[in-house]
Amino acid sequence: MQNLSEDIERYILGRLQEGEDENFVSLRRKELAEMFECVPSQINYVLRSRFSPEQGYLIESRRGEYGYIKILKVSLETPQDKSKHIRDLIGNEITLRSAERLLEALQERELITSRERLLIDIALRNVYGPVRTHREKIYAEILKKMLGGLMITESEEEY
Repeated sequence: MQNLSEDIERYILGRLQEGEDENFVSLRRKELAEMFECVPSQINYVLRSRFSPEQGYLIESRRGEYGYIKILKVSLETPQDKSKHIRDLIGNEITLRSAERLLEALQERELITSRERLLIDIALRNVYGPVRTHREKIYAEILKKMLGGLMITESEEEY
């Protein structure tokens, strides 16, 4: 199953590279499933696990006979683009588990270092509050401030 997922991911990444000028690719879920001889839910799994917003992709999907999947690679060229994308991903609240996945994805994309990830993770794990929703709001604020600060620092280093 893992090999199949990797093959589907490679195919989609290849199609994205072919259409590099547009930064997106439109595909049909049914055609992909037929091409890879799998069920459409396998295509959904690959999209959810490998083309998530945390990994820099947006998915637009339309089901039905003429349905399609549009995969858009988010531009993270400037520190401002990165900062806005991260703020949008975090929103006003975020669970600790979602924050961990976000930090992992940012490190994998080399937007933060392992040391920066560790420091942010430690800060998040030291948040205590009486109600979970309060903690989730605090997690979001910590992430936005720390990651935003890292993006600003990065842009200053370039100049």
